[in-house]
Amino acid sequence: MPETQDPHVSQPSSAKFVYDFTEGNKDLKDLLGGKGANLAEMTNLGLPVPPGFIITTEACKVYLDSGSEPAALRAEVSEHLEALEQKMGKKLGQADDPLLVSVRSGAKFSMPGMMDTVLNIGLSDASVSGLAAQAGDERFAWDSYRRLIQMFGKTVLGVDGELFEEALEEAKQAKGVRVDIDLDAKDLQGLVAHFKDIVAKQTGRDFPQEPREQMDLAVRAVFDSWNTDRAKLYRRQERIPGDLGTAVNVCSMVFGNLGPDSGTGVAFTRDPASGQQGVYGDYLQNAQGEDVVAGIRNTVPLADLEQIDKASYDELMQIMETLETHYRDLCDIEFTIERGKLWMLQTRVGKRTAGAAFRIATQLVDQGLIDEAEALQRVNGAQLAQLMFPRFDLGAKSEMIGRGIAASPGAAVGKAVFDSYTAVKWSRSGEKVILIRRETNPDDLNGMIAAEGILTSRGGKTSHAAVVARGMGKTCVCGAEELEVDTKARRMTTNGTVIEEGDVVSIDGSTGKVYAGEVPVVPSPVVEYFEGRMHAGADDADELVKAVHRIMAYADRVRRLRVRANADNAEDAARARRFGAQGIGLCRTEHMFLGERREMVERLILADTETDRDAALSELLPLQKADFIELFESMDGLPVTVRLLDPPLHEFLPDITELSVRVALAEARKDANENDLRLLQAVHKLHESNPMLGLRGVRLGLVIPGLFAMQVRAIAEAAAERKNAKGDPRAEVMIPLVGTVQELEIVREEAEQVIAEVEKAHGVDLKLTLGTMIELPRAALTAGQIAESADFFSFGTNDLTQTVWGFSRDDVEASFFTAYLEKGIFGVSPFETIDKDGVGSLVRNAAAAGRATRPDLKLGVCGEHGGDPESVHFFHEAGLDYVSCSPFRIPVARLEAGRAAAESKGSDSR
Repeated sequence: MPETQDPHVSQPSSAKFVYDFTEGNKDLKDLLGGKGANLAEMTNLGLPVPPGFIITTEACKVYLDSGSEPAALRAEVSEHLEALEQKMGKKLGQADDPLLVSVRSGAKFSMPGMMDTVLNIGLSDASVSGLAAQAGDERFAWDSYRRLIQMFGKTVLGVDGELFEEALEEAKQAKGVRVDIDLDAKDLQGLVAHFKDIVAKQTGRDFPQEPREQMDLAVRAVFDSWNTDRAKLYRRQERIPGDLGTAVNVCSMVFGNLGPDSGTGVAFTRDPASGQQGVYGDYLQNAQGEDVVAGIRNTVPLADLEQIDKASYDELMQIMETLETHYRDLCDIEFTIERGKLWMLQTRVGKRTAGAAFRIATQLVDQGLIDEAEALQRVNGAQLAQLMFPRFDLGAKSEMIGRGIAASPGAAVGKAVFDSYTAVKWSRSGEKVILIRRETNPDDLNGMIAAEGILTSRGGKTSHAAVVARGMGKTCVCGAEELEVDTKARRMTTNGTVIEEGDVVSIDGSTGKVYAGEVPVVPSPVVEYFEGRMHAGADDADELVKAVHRIMAYADRVRRLRVRANADNAEDAARARRFGAQGIGLCRTEHMFLGERREMVERLILADTETDRDAALSELLPLQKADFIELFESMDGLPVTVRLLDPPLHEFLPDITELSVRVALAEARKDANENDLRLLQAVHKLHESNPMLGLRGVRLGLVIPGLFAMQVRAIAEAAAERKNAKGDPRAEVMIPLVGTVQELEIVREEAEQVIAEVEKAHGVDLKLTLGTMIELPRAALTAGQIAESADFFSFGTNDLTQTVWGFSRDDVEASFFTAYLEKGIFGVSPFETIDKDGVGSLVRNAAAAGRATRPDLKLGVCGEHGGDPESVHFFHEAGLDYVSCSPFRIPVARLEAGRAAAESKGSDSR
């Protein structure tokens, strides 16, 4: 979830658009972006960071708003470039000894969908020989030049990157080698000429030779990258605001491709997949930074660096300890070694898997780096939900066909696809897919989002596929070298097994194992813990379970919001209680009349006479009573809110088309059935064009005499029997779809009369409460009046969202929601996360008005928003007493209620 903007640290001076690394700090992410702020922070810590400067997000915003850079920007960049040249003792692109720089995007939040880095800017035909002379290595100079043209051509000039890749592959094949480091200076010089021809042919212009033009074009490309399709897609996926803009980092180059005593790597201060402490990361000798994350060559484990270059390894370990202590969190680090000299190129608080998040949070508490309140903020409900997904049954029969690096845990099963387009297409058709690539790049983002999991034959834990998958919570296996992936032929082969596109595969992101076919799954240990079948205090308890238990226990201690369940039967109620439910917030009685009982409700609705109606009600009463006895027993001592019957009428009537056909065929056979004819006549009479806005809820109870009275009697008699059996039933009767207080008054008067009769007959005091569901805008707007006759409000946010927006959820989600999300009209579906400005405003106003009338009015929410993490925070802020959601989401709601309380520091405790 995006962090809250702090206006005290991120507001820029309007006159300043460029900052030196020495001028910033880690708190200026809004202004300098994440990369820039952290480069500045490392510089201030005295760590070895190549000098450079940052163009602010404010400059980007001006560019995006006006279409051109701020008038003062060029002069500011020139001033900082000159200072950098003086510091380095050479000028950008200087022929005999060129200063070269990298240009990188750097938004406030890490965005893998943003622009690729461009390295070696400043290199040209005039300076490549000078670079070779200074380095004493002609191959290195031509390798750096071909990298510049390749990166610049693709990223800045928009040339299809495959053209460069194909040319590189042809060069390797012509030489008879497999990897690019086996190409010599002459080979690379020829490749540079080929690359320049590609640029000229594809763009209609020569590759730019003037160093400052290269830099200016790269900076503009970073600004433009903010609004690329893949950047917008990633922001929607991660709910990142679209108006932040990106900073630009201009950093003097250090070179990892100067030979075996040089290299580049990525390191983590803890394992981002498991959270375990140790040495984690990848290193690649004789390479530049993008080689590692691109997965073009398989890396070696970071621990191997100790044998390759012990001095640099020891220095890196010390720096990693410094950074983790300073940031008080897992840090993700990029570094380069240039001929034995270590340079730090980036650090950030690292993305991690859900399991790692919980483990690391509790580890840091034990180490004294953070307290429990901070640990609670380091995890979230979405991560907890991931931990509750099933895992593969390791005891089941399966065919393992390969093994790679366990990059992001989970059990993913789906049909093999070999490109992002197919992944998206098949996913939209309802297919589960596994995206298989040699390596992924930012262009694969939409396919990665659509897939159940990602499998690559190249790359390690720090490859693009691994980093993005961890950030999205996707299962990922990388670097499965034994798998031969042929994307053109759309197949994967390994050890004699051929996987064609469409064949089912299973990947285990916790072990790195790849299986042919579908592997069965079993419940996760976290679900076993919530079910009570695994105890966190046991000696052999899973470390993850222990971490989840500690954080959940703290969340339960500090949260103000209570959490109830939406449950309609004893089985769901019992499970909800095991998961920590503090009552039932919504029992939908219409769900009790499905299957065989449906005909009973049909007879009631279609009854012509009072006698028929009473007979139907008498048939339903004992069944309802038995249902409620089971429910009250399962939730003994906890509140149970029972919503009176609220079916759209068509759900309990025969389908008008099917019935019409049946009657017509019978008449054609001269075999008409009198009951069918009567039924058809009644169905025609009651047929509704829009049943969701028709005769349902309180309207049905008012139109069909005795219906609600029967249900209230069943509730009251069930509560009385439980009370006489020494139970502690706490029933709450909820009247649905009220739009005016008069409706509530009529139903309440009838209900109170029935309850009094039951209390007298059984000799008990039931203390039943009567309230209503606020699910219509009018009810919300007249909540002060309605509260005069209500003991509680429960906000039905599903219907409230439909009526506020004026659309049917079932109809619109399949028709235009995708377009609305793509166009940015919705950041997220209002049925997933509450629409704070519209629906949320009605909830706030209704809560305030209701309590102004009745200060002790109990307030809850029973729509599925009650289990949505972001919505839970809103309900906490709005002052509600509880949220209610489906049983499986209860742990998520408990956690988020705790996080909401910790964030507000109890300032809004009631």
